[in-house]
Amino acid sequence: MTRPTTTTSQGASGLTRSAGENHRWWVLAVIGLAQLMVVLDATIVNIALPSAQQDLGFTNGNRQWVVTAYALAFGSLLLLGGRVADLVGRKRIFLIGLVGFSVASALGGAAPSFEVLVTARALQGAFGALLAPAALSLLTTTFTDPKERAKAFGIYGAIAGTGGAVGLLLGGLLTEYLDWRWCLFVNLILAAVAFAGAVRLLHAGAPEDPPKLDIPGTVLVSLGLFGLVYGFSNAETHSWSSVGTWGFLLAGVVLVGVFAWWQTRTPHPVLPLRVVLDRNRGASFLAMFIAGAGMFGVFLFLTYYLQQSLAYSPVLTGVAFLPMVVMMIVTSVTATNALVPRLGAKPIVPVGMLLGALAMAWLTRLDLHSSYAADVLPPLLVLGVGMGLIFAPAMSLATAGVAAHDAGVASATVNTSQQVGGSIGTSLLNTLATSAATAYLVGRQVTPANQAQAQLHSYSTAYWWSAAFFAFGMVVCGLIYPAGRPVVHAEQEGGAPVHM
Repeated sequence: MTRPTTTTSQGASGLTRSAGENHRWWVLAVIGLAQLMVVLDATIVNIALPSAQQDLGFTNGNRQWVVTAYALAFGSLLLLGGRVADLVGRKRIFLIGLVGFSVASALGGAAPSFEVLVTARALQGAFGALLAPAALSLLTTTFTDPKERAKAFGIYGAIAGTGGAVGLLLGGLLTEYLDWRWCLFVNLILAAVAFAGAVRLLHAGAPEDPPKLDIPGTVLVSLGLFGLVYGFSNAETHSWSSVGTWGFLLAGVVLVGVFAWWQTRTPHPVLPLRVVLDRNRGASFLAMFIAGAGMFGVFLFLTYYLQQSLAYSPVLTGVAFLPMVVMMIVTSVTATNALVPRLGAKPIVPVGMLLGALAMAWLTRLDLHSSYAADVLPPLLVLGVGMGLIFAPAMSLATAGVAAHDAGVASATVNTSQQVGGSIGTSLLNTLATSAATAYLVGRQVTPANQAQAQLHSYSTAYWWSAAFFAFGMVVCGLIYPAGRPVVHAEQEGGAPVHM
């Protein structure tokens, strides 16, 4: 196994040589904590919503915007955040992201009204869009040895994959034993620890070869992603024939298409084609998008099932996801350290997709008399293994070998793929589930028993569609990922390909 030819200068890595050699595992801890904060905030508020709604008095129709405002800002601004990190310097953007995220969290925690809470959530998403790509690009340029890189990305991938489940558990604990506002205030503690570590460990060196900012491309992709996420979010409360749904979706598709065309014309693209057209990277971006769309469905609908059908408390609901989290962590580390270096991503990621499809199909068997140990736990364990085989290898290969001045945008594209996939998947599955529940009740009396069965039917519909997402991902990743051990083209120095 040969060490990749990567630059270790201060500008490229954002770290001093001594920091990179002596403290890189502490750097991983700081970066992982920041990433955990960003990812868990996509779900931590979900369990707190009923309490927040009662406290602030907003309607059922408006409550989705507490979640959607975060996803809109985060998903639409990630590529801009990644390019700004490459342009300004990763440590600087990392620290700005941490401070901004914590201030927005404080504002949301103290919100006296629905409007202030939604504004705070949007600000969280915007600063998260600065923080997430800066964190991953710092990790990419810190760990250059293949063995250490595999370990680091195994841990990081596990954090990114399990953050949503951790958010559900933490949200349940804070809501039940403290107050819903602590689901936002807790970020102040996490951000303070990460900030202290970042100030001590990360170097403030400016980028050696900063890219120029592609303003037209940035505007196009930000508006395009906003249109897509907003359109699918509107589908939850409007019909598909509503202009507020298809109009935004159409505008989003057109703008993203124009953005792709513009990237082939501009001399300084915000998303250089060299980042996307590498087969390992392109397949990894697709894997993150598809897995995000499929996995977030289980968090949403299984949470409702456990609380409404089986009468679990918020805390017990969060605890129910822990075995999946543990399995995902173990599998992530194993996949990046032992499996991908020997077999390559082609068999590993598609197998993870297959396991995801099987787990979601298994969940369709749940009914009002199912038990956790016999009926819920087994498919959750299978899903944990599947996600571990997808997230960590995909994140590692999506950023492997990328040029130092493209590390931020490559990292942002990974996060964008997962976030936009999760947002679209959640909105689409929720719409399909709601329609299935309504259809079930047609011609039936609206009794508590029939309503409970209608909910089960809606969950089952969502699980089947999630299974279809994963099955599609298995085929796509099987076709696109190259066979054999991953080959990293050392773009940093234009060197020869290196086997990991």
